[in-house]
Amino acid sequence: MQQIPKADLNEFLSNNKKQKESFVNKIGEAFQEIGFLALRGHFLDDKLQDLLYKEIQSFFELSNEIKFNYEIKGEGGQRGYTGFGKEHAAGRSVGDLKEFWHFGQDLKSKPYLKEKYPENISVKELDNFNKVGNLVFLKLEKTAKYILQALALYLKLDEFYFDKFINGGNSILRAIHYPPITKSPKKAERAAAHGDINLITLLMGAQGGGLQVLNRKNQWIDAVAKPNELMINIGDMLSRLTNNLMPSTIHRVVNPPKETWGNSRYSLPFFMHPIPEMPLNCIPHTIDENHPKKFEDILAGDFLHQRLIELGLIKK
Repeated sequence: MQQIPKADLNEFLSNNKKQKESFVNKIGEAFQEIGFLALRGHFLDDKLQDLLYKEIQSFFELSNEIKFNYEIKGEGGQRGYTGFGKEHAAGRSVGDLKEFWHFGQDLKSKPYLKEKYPENISVKELDNFNKVGNLVFLKLEKTAKYILQALALYLKLDEFYFDKFINGGNSILRAIHYPPITKSPKKAERAAAHGDINLITLLMGAQGGGLQVLNRKNQWIDAVAKPNELMINIGDMLSRLTNNLMPSTIHRVVNPPKETWGNSRYSLPFFMHPIPEMPLNCIPHTIDENHPKKFEDILAGDFLHQRLIELGLIKK
């Protein structure tokens, strides 16, 4: 497969049974065959996207002294700011050429989650930063819910199988800034080859070049979404759950041509995580004589902790 498959969420949301079935098959086959999909018909409108871009650009233009005030020690980068080069792909020691910000669940509107998750960090220099981030979080969370309902049907599960695990889940909206490159990065990349930790990722900001996907033939192909599309991929948690029926696809953000080193790049992935108590045990009917169980049983929260250690964001 040399191109990223496309689908329209409106097919799934329609009352037309054939359209709904067509959508289920499209995304199921896309995630089996390449692990990526370009989605139209999502809930994130252009105006809200533009507002978030404006806010995150304003944040990353703040001085390092101000930004470092929002870096929270001991949280593994799960909320607030993480400085340039501090995250690296699993198995690498060279940091990625990026800095980023994390929004989680808005605990002010969901106080029942306060015992589970840390608070979002408020940026006092920007009046609308947190408000816009929280709104985008909700729109992407809603979109992700329907994607997982469609995937549940493809996997021959109850349509609402995932709902109880993602309601109040430990999801994260990450605002990434890849700053201009000022000197030869040697072995560093904007984002080295990696698989995502979570169930599924919804990416806005994939219109710029650089994002590449490793297809099942071990070939790197470009993944460029149109302005009205979100790029969606599956993560390691879903791979474990499906006994690798849907392998998590390796992807990367390559460094740009030297003549464009002076340009910043922004990217906004939403990592759909379940509640920490969700078992990531392989679905029984994905295991048979030809497909033995590939993964040990583990809870989502424990798996996340393991992976944050591998990424260098928390210490053992």
